[in-house]
Amino acid sequence: MREVGEVLHTARSGRIILRLETEIPTGTVLVDEKGRNAAKVMELMGPVSKPYASAIPGSSKFGTKGQKVFTSG
Repeated sequence: MREVGEVLHTARSGRIILRLETEIPTGTVLVDEKGRNAAKVMELMGPVSKPYASAIPGSSKFGTKGQKVFTSG
């Protein structure tokens, strides 16, 4: 697993806004610290060096501010 960012907040739409440490492709499935599917990246925004991402959460339990996200590969 490789850490790629953290949760900033949950938008009114229900999507989770993430601050990423590196650019990842849209459609990437992110996992939590236990390796469980946490979210799927739908959109990237902001600067290429440290982008923000909008993601659909995998469960209602995911999305606490400051929670770390990882890629499984």
